[in-house]
Amino acid sequence: MLENSFKLLLINYTDNSRITDRYWDEINTCYAEPHRHYHTILHLNNFLKELTAIRTRLENWPAVLFALYYHDIIYDPLRSDNEEQSAILARERMEQISVPGFIIGAVASCIMATRSHEVNDSPDVNYFTDADLSVLGQAPDIYKAYNNNIRKEYRGYPDAIYYRGRKKVLSDFLQMTHIFKTDFFYDKYEEQARINIKAEIAWLDNSKLL
Repeated sequence: MLENSFKLLLINYTDNSRITDRYWDEINTCYAEPHRHYHTILHLNNFLKELTAIRTRLENWPAVLFALYYHDIIYDPLRSDNEEQSAILARERMEQISVPGFIIGAVASCIMATRSHEVNDSPDVNYFTDADLSVLGQAPDIYKAYNNNIRKEYRGYPDAIYYRGRKKVLSDFLQMTHIFKTDFFYDKYEEQARINIKAEIAWLDNSKLL
């Protein structure tokens, strides 16, 4: 599903199958890097399912799709510029196949919005970042697996430092009036997301490392 969706997207901009294959191989290779445990092809696949369910609500489907594939293509937990670097690479690849500028700009907006997940003037951006956060509102066992995989990605940090940072991120979510900006995702995931986040914070507090 994931590869087919990407290649169908590129057909609109190039008929060169070697370029299409090269672009897909690059995406597949980046998301399979050994330090990744959550930000993998599986994340992209789940993300695509969430976005496909709301496709008719989106104004610029091609831009949202490009953003999906490239939003975490550069990912290093020790860096603070992953979003910028991912957006730069996405722009380079899209310019190489003459994707219109208005789509490229919309892709960059979606990718950069995943840094803070704040409310955006663009409905597409809000749907995009909500779909990216949908894991927060999954069943507890799925959320637990996500939590464990994030910890593996940050294994370079000792527990005491990681736990403090993780609690800060989670607490910031709870302080939001709405974690999910769109009605669709709010109704679907908000309640469970808050339950999951509170449970993880309680676990962190009980670790005796905070």
